[in-house]
Amino acid sequence: MKNGTEVNETESTLSYGAEDIQVLEGLEAVRMRPAMYIGTTSSRGLHHLVFEVVDNSIDEVLAGACRNIDVEINENDSITITDDGRGIPVGKIAGLDKPAVEVVMTTLHAGGKFGGEGYKETGGLHGVGISVVNALSEWLEVEIKRNGKIYRQKYERGEPAGELKEIGESESTGTKVTFKPDPQIFEETTEFSFDLLSQRLRELAFLNPGINIIINDLKHKKKHEFRYDGGIAQFVKHLNHNKDVLNDDPIEIKGEKDEVKVDIAIQYNSSYLENIHVFTNNINNIEGGTHLTGFKAALTRSINNYAKKRNLIKDADQSLSGDDVREGLTAVISVKLQNPQFEGQTKTKLGNAEVKSIVESITDQKLSTFLEENPTAARNVIEKSLNALRAREAARKAREAVRRKGALESSNLPGKLADCSERDASKCEIYLVEGDSAGGSAKMGRDRHFQAILPLKGKILNVEKASSDKILGNEEIRIMITALGTGFKDDFKLEKLRYHKVILMTDADVDGAHIRTLLLTFFFRRMNGLLQNGNIYIAQPPLFQVKKGKNEKYAYNDDEMEKYVKEMGTDGVVVQRYKGLGEMDAHQLWNTTMDPATRVLRKVTMEDAVEAEDLFTKLMGDKVEPRKEFIQEYAREVKNLDI
Repeated sequence: MKNGTEVNETESTLSYGAEDIQVLEGLEAVRMRPAMYIGTTSSRGLHHLVFEVVDNSIDEVLAGACRNIDVEINENDSITITDDGRGIPVGKIAGLDKPAVEVVMTTLHAGGKFGGEGYKETGGLHGVGISVVNALSEWLEVEIKRNGKIYRQKYERGEPAGELKEIGESESTGTKVTFKPDPQIFEETTEFSFDLLSQRLRELAFLNPGINIIINDLKHKKKHEFRYDGGIAQFVKHLNHNKDVLNDDPIEIKGEKDEVKVDIAIQYNSSYLENIHVFTNNINNIEGGTHLTGFKAALTRSINNYAKKRNLIKDADQSLSGDDVREGLTAVISVKLQNPQFEGQTKTKLGNAEVKSIVESITDQKLSTFLEENPTAARNVIEKSLNALRAREAARKAREAVRRKGALESSNLPGKLADCSERDASKCEIYLVEGDSAGGSAKMGRDRHFQAILPLKGKILNVEKASSDKILGNEEIRIMITALGTGFKDDFKLEKLRYHKVILMTDADVDGAHIRTLLLTFFFRRMNGLLQNGNIYIAQPPLFQVKKGKNEKYAYNDDEMEKYVKEMGTDGVVVQRYKGLGEMDAHQLWNTTMDPATRVLRKVTMEDAVEAEDLFTKLMGDKVEPRKEFIQEYAREVKNLDI
């Protein structure tokens, strides 16, 4: 009724009636709205398909039925995941007249994890994982060893391409899934990253001590084998292996309450950073959750209680903050429970309220006992935390001092910044340029509408070895923080970023590479949100100009240079080797390095965060020996080295 008058749907001016309602059958909804199920159809969503299949194998591990998992990246960009679990059931489901495997592969919310005794702890609770993978694949083939037989069935874009067939006999059991992502869905890329997959598989091997996981990239001839009998304590040691640690062996915290199993390992190092990884039923919760909240609360309380009890904090009104007690902390937190509640299908955050109090109470009890029984380690940790408190106070005063001068306020942009006129941050980019000379050329050559230029003087501070107050004392870093607009550390807010492309443009020599590494270290350690969000890029200026008469070309490597020389002919060809950006005039810099139509930009990603952590520690940390070993290992691969 509308104003007392009956409205006929077919005559409504809104043109919305029963005929507009669609009922999507089978897996149509997944193909129509894939991001609802895997978060995104970018590279991250592509790899999520693999994780869904691997998680099913890990659920077999949790059930005590699987010890080996193999992942092969095939040359045709398909991928194969094989396990020696029980094998997906193949018997027909009553009332459906279909084998169980076909139902699992083609029906949302169908699986063995909704009840019964098949699985008690599992990461895949939605029952949509493998069917979503099937729906978003150009083709998928499943091979099952079960009941002494081998069975196979193939699917095309989620639909069976034939019936389940018995193809042989086998004394072993297990499941092999091979699929090729559908380019109609994944338009950005269908090529799998060996590094990104390796990170996840390495985590799983640490979280499930004693299992064997192999990843083999047949396309690029790379292979890793993971087996860690020491569990998450070994994981923490791995994360800290190039750092100076304060407690030789990780502190292990284990307990169980109300069918929630808690397994935590922590170890302190001499750095100024915290490194915490949290998992639920082997799923990496990159956004944290209630288990992380409970751990942080217990850690802060336990250390404060011990310090005050032992009179290590002199001022009765003073307490160590959470940031203080987590400085230099490396921790892995793993919980396992029957009914985890995740925020979203991609399971990046745990929501179970009861887990907070369970993790908090177990951590509080076990950590308090450890501190009492290990006074030397306890004193080292508390002294580290007290130093962090002093540095935090110094950093606060430094921030207040520079704020009073307006040096960290985006309303007072640095004078050396040549800003752009566009105010939509998503359309803006900023070049962080090495040196005033190159900065001058970049300012003259840029498109002033959307390109900003910030020249940097010399080499910035190595933040790997510096506390927050010292970092804020570095003028070039302060200028960068101000120009970007996000704030720093505790004040960091990604939504305030003024330019969605932050481009590092340095000389193509040793000094330029060092400056670029210092900048990347700063972003990785202190503005990691920019890396995670994909905002950092590296400009690729050419190494050579090849010129003959009026014909000129720019080469970005030796091979290109030799190719152009050969094309133009060696007679009268002039080859100029650029040693610095300052050698190019504004026109050349625009044509080669800044024009979006012709430039080459490399996006900086963190596909393997553990490897990235290790690499920055090796290259920029206090220990000399790992750096020396790294240089010796890769020295022969360096080209165009200027000495």
